[in-house]
Amino acid sequence: MDRSSPVPLYFQLSQQLEAAIETGKLTPGSLLGNEIELAGRLGLSRPTVRQAIQALVDKGLLVRRRGVGTQVVHSQVKRPLELSSLYDDLEAAGLEPATRVLRNTTTGAGAEVAAALGVAEGTEVALIERLRLTHGEPVAHLVNHLPLDLIKADTARLEETGLYRLMRGAGITLHSARQAIGARAATADEAGLLGEEAGAPLLTMRRTTFDDTGRAVEFGAHVYRASRYAFEFQLLVRP
Repeated sequence: MDRSSPVPLYFQLSQQLEAAIETGKLTPGSLLGNEIELAGRLGLSRPTVRQAIQALVDKGLLVRRRGVGTQVVHSQVKRPLELSSLYDDLEAAGLEPATRVLRNTTTGAGAEVAAALGVAEGTEVALIERLRLTHGEPVAHLVNHLPLDLIKADTARLEETGLYRLMRGAGITLHSARQAIGARAATADEAGLLGEEAGAPLLTMRRTTFDDTGRAVEFGAHVYRASRYAFEFQLLVRP
């Protein structure tokens, strides 16, 4: 800790703890000990340690558990803004993705889905609804609509791997996508699925994906826990 710095000590500590979580030095499930022990070990006051811990609790990186202490949840998932699947991104980051299939059925396309997939309203399409988890914690609620004849999306396979990987395995070349990102408050149902409070902030993504022939092969409407998830992208200055 740099006591001569104008940066408050609690913020310095919270930044160091956050960096340790992000780099894996503090793994999910790790216990930090109680505030008195930490304060004594670090040579800081208890209020300083409490404020640093609260900042990371507010970010969703730490949780206080009665009878257990302060525990690392996991680092926030930071996903590049490109045409890739959440499953592949989590796996590449070593974050142990898991999937719970909530629905795998067919339905008549509503107006939004029909427009996205380029079919007549009411056309039968595949509907896949999933809950994506990492380290046992829910991260995202995913609802996808696909042309009915695109692939055979077996529920067991959907729980083993990602949808885009199944598409590629079926010989489909994913070429481009049209995507919109937003934010809103969680409904009661979404909060129950994602382990959040009703009204908690969620990131939203709506994406239509096209193959190399220009055919729309998937329309996804996804929500992500803002406390566990962020999009990252690089901006270039136009000459």
